[in-house]
Amino acid sequence: MGSEYAPDRLSIGATLAAMAASALGGGAATLLVWFILSGTNLPAFANSNLTTAVATAGTVVICVVVAVGCWLWLHGPKQLKPLVYLACYLAPAGIVCTTTAIPLSTTRLWLDGMTGDQEFRTQFLTRLTDSWHLSDMNYIDMPSFYPSGWFWLGGRMANLLGLPGWEAFQPWALVSIAAAVSLLTPVWQRIVGSVPVATGIALVTTCIVLVVSAAEPYAAIVAAGSSAAMVLAGRALRGAPWALAGVTIYLGISASMYTLYTSVLAGTLIVAAALVSALVTRSFSPLIRMIIIGVGSSLIALTVWFPYLKAVLTGQPRSGATSLHYLPYSGAQVPLPMFSFSLIGLLCMIGIVYMVLNVLDTDVMSLTITVIVTYCWIVASMVASLAGTTLLGFRLDAVIAICLSTAGVLGLAQLHLTYLPTRPRVTAAVAVVIALAGIYYAQGIPARNQTAIDRAHSDTDGYGERADRFAPGSATFYEALNDQLRTRIDSPADAVVLTDERSFLAVYPYRGFQAMTSHYANPLGQFDLRNTLIEHWADSSWNELSDPAAFKDTLAGSPWEPPQAFIFRGDADDMETGWKYDLAEDIYPNDPNVRFRGIFFNPAVFSAPYWDVAQVGPFVVVTLN
Repeated sequence: MGSEYAPDRLSIGATLAAMAASALGGGAATLLVWFILSGTNLPAFANSNLTTAVATAGTVVICVVVAVGCWLWLHGPKQLKPLVYLACYLAPAGIVCTTTAIPLSTTRLWLDGMTGDQEFRTQFLTRLTDSWHLSDMNYIDMPSFYPSGWFWLGGRMANLLGLPGWEAFQPWALVSIAAAVSLLTPVWQRIVGSVPVATGIALVTTCIVLVVSAAEPYAAIVAAGSSAAMVLAGRALRGAPWALAGVTIYLGISASMYTLYTSVLAGTLIVAAALVSALVTRSFSPLIRMIIIGVGSSLIALTVWFPYLKAVLTGQPRSGATSLHYLPYSGAQVPLPMFSFSLIGLLCMIGIVYMVLNVLDTDVMSLTITVIVTYCWIVASMVASLAGTTLLGFRLDAVIAICLSTAGVLGLAQLHLTYLPTRPRVTAAVAVVIALAGIYYAQGIPARNQTAIDRAHSDTDGYGERADRFAPGSATFYEALNDQLRTRIDSPADAVVLTDERSFLAVYPYRGFQAMTSHYANPLGQFDLRNTLIEHWADSSWNELSDPAAFKDTLAGSPWEPPQAFIFRGDADDMETGWKYDLAEDIYPNDPNVRFRGIFFNPAVFSAPYWDVAQVGPFVVVTLN
């Protein structure tokens, strides 16, 4: 791959320098754009087409500049090459800014606001902004089960910017995605030896992750590098030392951020090592190199996984976590992007043809194996549903689309070189067509993310405001809730609160006695047993534990750190109905997979002198006296 392209391949030293410069430049430029946008007064994205127009204009400028730059790279004076480098290396970050930062510039929240899964992600970032120590996003005195890498780094950026964790989610997501996709141009330049082809792959990959994975920024980062990593993995197995180092670092970082993609790509590496060992080298060398990659990447991953693994190996009890219990409609379908009526669909179709025609090319073979293994994982996930679980195959659409579209770009480049002369006018015509195609697809990214952008504007943020200027929701009372809790609690980070108001724990760094749902709960937290205990407290508060002293003593006897405060829904003066807590229950294989069932506590057990009770809006706040 790449031998027939223009001789643009960088040396190892130049590649490393270019990767560092592009990542830092793309991230810094995106942060600067975010600062500028935060000082503007554009109308909310959902309420006016003005913001869309600004975003589209920026996308047009980037696509035109890149097209002109690639033409100049091939036919222009050498003195302009530094400017072309600047344009091509920063273009992916520019697409992140125009298609995502601008539409979100009128809200403080990230895609999907603080609804659903974004609640726990925001809670995790709030937790690691409050303290740099790795710990569970919810439970006190417990190592994290969810990979902490992206959230820990985000917490440090939040500290530098002086922002609360929930508010830092948006700029950190933008900066981290922009830095990751900006890396792709020099990496692919090293792989294929062509700046224009590398830029094309980087921009296509950027567009895909912004549509498919942007709500999970850490997943988008890992997915963006998947195709390049697997091509390098093939070279590493055949003895390329720098490729081996690169794949080891990539898999180690990915394991510290998103284990699903890491598992699939590790499976691809194993299959590729077996095939190369049996059919190419006819030796154990590829298997030995695979083991080296596995050990090295595991050591990197241990920087975030060691505390949890230590707890497991020392025999701490685990139960109740159901992270694999989710089967949406998309998880019951095999993703076939090559048949979608879109430019990415066309690229994927070209990619399929290119893979079949060039399957003996070792780099193309690596992409092909990745696609095959990923499809096998998706089908295996469907079969696993019969056993009461899944492999979350529906989340692998991004890997499929990125690998196929990468092959599609390579296929177009081969077509150009094979059937079209490389004269300036012909190259200019190709550049114009590709630029227009890029504009057509990229300008539609905000529309494809319309629902997620609307939710970011309609959810109430941590300051009790809605970006669309409509009346805020119950989060408008969060500041008052915090003030009330702080009358008895010195340090939120050391206080355990029982509440079903999940977004409150995403805004303030209190510890939750119970996680939001079992699907993102730490297995060490024993979600199921806690649910049973909470329901026992509620039911017994009306009979055998109706005496306030007995109720307090029972709480103190909890096998886990007991709640120091409760936040209920209800009326503080309503002594008969009781105060409501919604119990989250896993109902897989149903979709949705969570049911919330209301249970009621007897207000009489929260009486003086043991407890202070206050009404804050629709909430009853109970704090230990």
